[in-house]
Amino acid sequence: MVISQMTDAKQREFIPLGIAVLTVSDSRDESTDKSGGLLAARLQAAGHRLQDKRIVPDDVYRIRAVVSHWCVTDAVQVILVTGGTGITGRDGTPEALKALFDKEIEGFGETFRQVSFTQMGTSTMQSRAIAGVANGRYIFALPGSSGACATAWDELISVQLDYRTRPCNLAGTDAAPAGKMNFTPPVYRPKNNPALFSLVLCAGNSSGHGIHRRGA
Repeated sequence: MVISQMTDAKQREFIPLGIAVLTVSDSRDESTDKSGGLLAARLQAAGHRLQDKRIVPDDVYRIRAVVSHWCVTDAVQVILVTGGTGITGRDGTPEALKALFDKEIEGFGETFRQVSFTQMGTSTMQSRAIAGVANGRYIFALPGSSGACATAWDELISVQLDYRTRPCNLAGTDAAPAGKMNFTPPVYRPKNNPALFSLVLCAGNSSGHGIHRRGA
């Protein structure tokens, strides 16, 4: 059974969101980053803004540092991470991100694997794709294959990031207020998630951007 997504263009207008893309890979660069490039192209084609795009090795702390920086960047409301969600030795993206989540969106991983099953069969059980909310930003961790990224974006993420989608969507929730072009994140207090605060300091010190605590 195919369930159609209800939209009402007459009552709602599309609202572009600021999205950052992170590719986790020990071997890819910008010339070979097919999955990150696919996500960047698709989100812009949908009308959203590509705020940043980076590639980091399969290292838990490097992943957390970049994502933590984006979690306190006003222009970023959504973070897409591709790679490192499998079960082999250095696949550690879920472990890197779960420490930052204020809330996990279990339904994303469940639905992604359900959709992928029609394409991949039982192999989809090896995917540890996850999503969550950290400091008001939506974070999605996707497999490293371009096919999986296309499935996740086309079938799930793009629809839920469209403010016109009924009966509900992620763009219109409190975690990412719709219509705020100059996005102001919720007041962040370190006691809510000490891991995120400490990593934000690390990210700021290493990059020289001088990231500081918000709302302490």
